[in-house]
Amino acid sequence: MPSLAGKTIFITGASRGIGKQIALRCARDKANIIVAAKTTEPHPKLPGTIYTAAEEIEKAGGKCLPCVVDVRDEAQVIKAFEEAAKKFGGIDILINNASAISLTDTPATPMKRYDLMHSINARGTFLCSKVAIPYLKKSSNPHILMNSPPISLNPFWFKSHVAYTVAKYNMSLFALGLSAELRESGIAVNTLWPKTAIDTDAINLIAGEDFRKRCRRPEIMADAAYAILTQDSRSCTGNFFIDETLLRQQGVTDFDQYAVVPGTTDFMLDFFLDENMSQLKREQSPMGKQKSEAGPTSGGSTNVGEIFDKIKTLLKPELLKQINSVYTFDLQGDKWYLDMKNDSGSVGQGEPPSGKAQCTFKMSKTDFASMFAGKLKPTAAFMGGKLKIQGDLPTALKLEKLLNQMVKSKL
Repeated sequence: MPSLAGKTIFITGASRGIGKQIALRCARDKANIIVAAKTTEPHPKLPGTIYTAAEEIEKAGGKCLPCVVDVRDEAQVIKAFEEAAKKFGGIDILINNASAISLTDTPATPMKRYDLMHSINARGTFLCSKVAIPYLKKSSNPHILMNSPPISLNPFWFKSHVAYTVAKYNMSLFALGLSAELRESGIAVNTLWPKTAIDTDAINLIAGEDFRKRCRRPEIMADAAYAILTQDSRSCTGNFFIDETLLRQQGVTDFDQYAVVPGTTDFMLDFFLDENMSQLKREQSPMGKQKSEAGPTSGGSTNVGEIFDKIKTLLKPELLKQINSVYTFDLQGDKWYLDMKNDSGSVGQGEPPSGKAQCTFKMSKTDFASMFAGKLKPTAAFMGGKLKIQGDLPTALKLEKLLNQMVKSKL
């Protein structure tokens, strides 16, 4: 049986999520793991640091070197590779997992966020790969693996978040180019992408419990990565792997083991896979929405005015201070505003009297009612095509606090 025992694996962004899960799977083979990430202090809402990840890796059977690394910083990257090679005698595998995301359209994407995505996803991937090559050339079975999707030029994947799509595709383009460049050196370069949304702490923080119930656990990506990394690097290169497809080829038949909720069949599908596109389009099409927009659902009201009246009762100073933003809602052509920034707060039809809103939500009235009843999470609605957001995405996510208040108050 192929094994990663004694292999040294450099993983970016491995303090939590998919990167950490891949590290834990490799650690079970007694591999040496370099956790290269920025998180040294616990995040208030996201568990995990490079040090806690290192503890888990060593408990799983591996050896670990936690390194403070911003993949945009050339000096930090070079130092981390030097320290890793000194400690473990070389480097066999690089996993470019670190990534930044902003699912915003062009007008709503600040250049600072654009630069962050491209400097981490593109530059960081290129930099780490470049620095790794001299070490990998000395390995008997060297691999580079990108956490990035297959490349599709269908406009569907670009139209809603072109900056993110291009940034993510850059990782895949580097994989394509490097696989050809490094083939004669025997260095495998591949990509891996999930068929469904993956449950991570970051996704749960943004999207909430309802969304994660339709996800798979990151173990599926870890098992798929392991299947790639244990193959002969000279015969397995230049591939764009999908987790489920690869594991089926490896003989896996029980995929229920990866479901957050066993028995789930209607998983939230991930972006960038043409095989997922028809279902995603159906969810976004007028016919797909027809039933939900036909009238009120049981147990809820689609009387928008009543919902805004209820919202008005929650505009307390403490909540206004937390959100401090102005929103508009385009509900099938009806315009409403929610001002949680100025004076004592206000709601009403039309444009906000205080001026331009920082964020606009466009959705059906029924989905709006479901969202404010706590039945539909904003991020789940966004990824499912039920919600379009114009403006600042972090500002949009602040509205979760108001939604939580409405659910707690049972309004």
